Amino acid sequence: MTDYTTIDFNPLVALAGDDEVVTHSYVRDIPLSAGKTLALVTLDNGRDHTRPNTLGAASLLEYAATLDGLTARAKAGEIHAVAVTGKPFILAAGADLSKVAEIPDRETAKKFVQLGHYALGKLSDVGVPSFVFYNGLALGGGLEIGLHADYRTVDASAPALALPEVFLGLIPGWGGATILPNLIGIENALKVVIENPLKQNRTLKGQDAFDLGIADAIFPSVNYLEDSIRWADDVVSGRIKVKRPNEPGKMERLVKWDAAIGIATKMLKNRIGSVPQSPYAALELMKAAKSGTRAEGFQREDEVLTELIGGDQLHASVYAFNLVQKRTKRPAGAPDKELAKKVTKVGVLGAGYMASQLALLFVRRLRVPVVITDIDQARVDKGVGYISDEIDALLGKGRISPDEANRLKALVTGTTDKADFADCDWVIEAVFEELEIKQDVFAEIERFVSPEAVLATNTSSLSVEQIGAKLAHPERLVGFHFFTPVAVMPLIEVVKTPHTDGATLSTAMVTAKNLRKNAVITADTPGFVVNRVLAKLLGEAMYAVDNGTPFEVVDRAIAPLGLPMPPSQLLDLVGLKVGAHVLDTHHAAFPDRFYRSENLHRLAEHGTLLEKDDKGRVKGFDKGAMKIVSGGKQPLGADEILVRLQDGLADEVHRMLEDGVVAAPEDIDLCMILGAGFPFQMGGVTPYLDRVGASERVFGDTFHHPPVKGVGA
Repeated sequence: MTDYTTIDFNPLVALAGDDEVVTHSYVRDIPLSAGKTLALVTLDNGRDHTRPNTLGAASLLEYAATLDGLTARAKAGEIHAVAVTGKPFILAAGADLSKVAEIPDRETAKKFVQLGHYALGKLSDVGVPSFVFYNGLALGGGLEIGLHADYRTVDASAPALALPEVFLGLIPGWGGATILPNLIGIENALKVVIENPLKQNRTLKGQDAFDLGIADAIFPSVNYLEDSIRWADDVVSGRIKVKRPNEPGKMERLVKWDAAIGIATKMLKNRIGSVPQSPYAALELMKAAKSGTRAEGFQREDEVLTELIGGDQLHASVYAFNLVQKRTKRPAGAPDKELAKKVTKVGVLGAGYMASQLALLFVRRLRVPVVITDIDQARVDKGVGYISDEIDALLGKGRISPDEANRLKALVTGTTDKADFADCDWVIEAVFEELEIKQDVFAEIERFVSPEAVLATNTSSLSVEQIGAKLAHPERLVGFHFFTPVAVMPLIEVVKTPHTDGATLSTAMVTAKNLRKNAVITADTPGFVVNRVLAKLLGEAMYAVDNGTPFEVVDRAIAPLGLPMPPSQLLDLVGLKVGAHVLDTHHAAFPDRFYRSENLHRLAEHGTLLEKDDKGRVKGFDKGAMKIVSGGKQPLGADEILVRLQDGLADEVHRMLEDGVVAAPEDIDLCMILGAGFPFQMGGVTPYLDRVGASERVFGDTFHHPPVKGVGA
């Protein structure tokens, strides 16, 4: 086993230089009952709420030295317990990801990983009972600090506790993959390590952490530290005996453990394919954690995490993470937010499924009156009923209070009288994807709303400028393209026409932010960004099918992109008729570059491509659909399909940039990550096309974004 005490970690501090914001370890003694003393360590980088505590080399070495000192004091009988907490509302956010990505070589990467085990592991060897008080945010290494303690408490108001590493191309490698399943059971650990990160990086609240067994006690924030110290006193004195009902027993290790890993592995292959490395690496570590010693588990973590730090996928993830965390806060081309108009009432044109989802989002996020309309009262009533049912569902899940549910319902009304839209500041349409219908709907509503009202269209493929062709004031029209499911997908494509004025564009950007969405401004061009890229992908897929290639081969060929689903499932999700319409629209605009598929039209008429079980899980291809597909006698090989797609995407992305569809390659990557689920580990579509050589093959250059290739790759 690795003897961490023999390793010289000081070169890591010199490598970081003055860039590290050091998280210091401050100690004060707290008197307990019966004359005993608790040494309380507070982690604090001195940056208040502007920057969370992070764990760089200097921070970890100071923490280790502090615990060494406390171990000596415990041996001398000066202290009887040790506890670690953080500055107000924050324990720690783990290692600084951007600094990890800058590690220059494998040897340095391994030493940094070992430093984490060396430092954090000291809390389990101080010689007296050890505690961690999760007083707020605790992510990655911040959560793992507590796993090395004997006992943990959590603040009931803690906003986010998580092990997000697999979302970022890493694994919880400072004890998380080894200790957590042995603390809370394999199924609960899989939820924290695998399931939550892959659900848009979902985090735990304080109550969630307690319910899972990560924390042994939970206290309200008003007296959290005092209550935690009092509870620790009771544990040290023996007045409280801690029980852990989720801790795995012998039967779980013999029967459930491997079965749970097997189910999780199958789930991953179905959901994300086999391209992302880190989730599968985490599964292997957790599988091995059911037996053996902690030291053996830590050594396995050292090896796996070292390899991942040196690979492409971490560096791609850091690029993607920076886009989502930073570029979304300063959208390219956004006007001054002071130009934005106030939105005090929203009108929704349409009462179908999409329109009702939009109305629900607007009322939940903006808390303003929302009125919906449709061609008859029955449709309006159905839409209002759907919204009411969804609010009741949120209430049933405990996500809103009864008073809040009543207030939200009271804000939603339905009408067939367009005069009820007169005082709306923002009107959005979500009617059929037919140009003339959208034109007429806007021309009609313009007669009722004020000249100041903003008009928005949720079109996914039609020209926003043409939609506004019958408007007297086209300058107040903007594209506002959501992705389904509306409540989940974080992207809105804000489409600027040649007529859209600054106030309208600013209002759209501010409204997107208030809806808690990320907005990217695009030009008014077919498919905007996401659907244009997906149309290229689906077109290449159908080109191969129409030439006689089986769907199974096409799905397998495109798997290296790491998309959330293969083309067949993507067509099933968006709908075969919608897919055919999208390809037709792009073929009409760019006939030499986008493919129109007769087979897809036949499948759309048939109505089914995939056969599913009663829970909606894909069983295989529909036999009737396969009989419908006809045509080519020159099937393409998997490699040929992939290269055609890569080169086609490189060409199309290059054209989009040349035509100014968005400001920069980063915006295309952002759209694909947030709107199409392009995996973080791929870093967006343009770094991927650079890595595989497609951008250079097609136009002799790369996309000139920050480099994302990993060391040793």
